Amino acid sequence: MQESFLQFLMENIQIFLSYTGFANATSGHFVMLLVGLIFIFLAIKYEFEPMLLIPIGFGILIGNIPFKDAGLQLGIYEEGSVLNILYQGVKQGWYPPLIFLGIGAMTDFSALISNPKLMLIGAAAQFGIFGAYTIALQMGFDPAQAGAIGIIGGADGPTAIFLSSKLAPNLMGAIAVSAYSYMALVPIIQPPFMRLLTTKKERLIRMKPPRAVSQTEKIIFPIVGLLLTAFLVPSGLPLLGMLFFGNLIKESGVTRRLAETARGPLIDVITILLGITVGASTQATQFLTLNSIKIFGLGALSFVIATCAGVLFVKFFNLFLKEGNKINPLIGNAGVSAVPDAARISQNVGLEYDPSNYLLMHAMGPNVAGVIGSAVAAGILLGFLG
Repeated sequence: MQESFLQFLMENIQIFLSYTGFANATSGHFVMLLVGLIFIFLAIKYEFEPMLLIPIGFGILIGNIPFKDAGLQLGIYEEGSVLNILYQGVKQGWYPPLIFLGIGAMTDFSALISNPKLMLIGAAAQFGIFGAYTIALQMGFDPAQAGAIGIIGGADGPTAIFLSSKLAPNLMGAIAVSAYSYMALVPIIQPPFMRLLTTKKERLIRMKPPRAVSQTEKIIFPIVGLLLTAFLVPSGLPLLGMLFFGNLIKESGVTRRLAETARGPLIDVITILLGITVGASTQATQFLTLNSIKIFGLGALSFVIATCAGVLFVKFFNLFLKEGNKINPLIGNAGVSAVPDAARISQNVGLEYDPSNYLLMHAMGPNVAGVIGSAVAAGILLGFLG
């Protein structure tokens, strides 16, 4: 009797142990857990995009807890699990437009309205997207996958998620993590190329102060902006529509509660859900592939191309501008849509060479133009490849 009880006890202990994470862990799980911890460390220690990297990093930890597949509906890819339900906002692409609503409610387009030619810098920086797209094709990705990978160059995480959910759902985890990782690393990636491509004389260029923008102009801008961009690229409507709507409720002055909700509680909740689910989607079995490594390499390259294209475009544009109207090429990097980090980098690099030359207000023009530009580029790619 005692022996049978002991045997029963041992069998049940073995069954219990077979369900623990220790019994089901692989080297891939530990690699991804380390990646998650690195994300959290970078966010807390160096404040690299903490609002994004902490949720994504913790999501990576959640997604890579090993478990035995026994129909318990635990994993993010198991139909009906809590994580899978939350993941639908990423998979179906309705988190990114809500993020854009909040971005619109936070963004002041005054710098762009006062100097519309700065929009061209934002457009030039989108060469990173199409450059990475071309290289991805050469590396063996099909056109839809290449388009989804290329959008990383826009430095816009929500746009990358939106487009990859439509064009390459199987690569979405790698694309999203790559996009947000490089957004956090913008202060490290961009300055060396900004210095390399500019002369000391160009870095010292002083730009005219932007003119004052009336409230009427601020109200008209999102309406005209929506009509122009959406008629041009209707497939970008979910992102562009929410971006300009968010900006209108901010600038109208009569919907303060809506604007405060959009740029506060709403975008905070969506950011948490987006970060956690994107992180959890990087399960070792799905994420640790050769394609993921290629995507990270292409992501870095697309950022470099975007930065160089923006700076070189300003240098070219200056050939046609009179003395006194020239643009400091250091704001060329701000054409990517990492708002406001890219604009801050323009400011910081500029101050290194002239402590009294404040470029931030000028750099915000191409920076917010980059947000519009990346959404338009996503719409173009979706229209052609979707």
